[in-house]
Amino acid sequence: MGFDVNVVFQIAGLGIIVAMLHSVLKMVGKEDYANWVTLLGFIVALFIVISLLSDLFQKVKGVFLFQ
Repeated sequence: MGFDVNVVFQIAGLGIIVAMLHSVLKMVGKEDYANWVTLLGFIVALFIVISLLSDLFQKVKGVFLFQ
């Protein structure tokens, strides 16, 4: 029932990979692609957080509605 630390490492790893890709693409001169990679990384991380929040709300709902 505890918090899964692997999710934190997944989000951190995603952030590191996105930051490296952004830096490389910006150095090459592809700033548009660098911005798209950053936006895509943010959206993926947001979906991970939303799924965690959904799970949390289901557990809270189960506690208060005795399901």
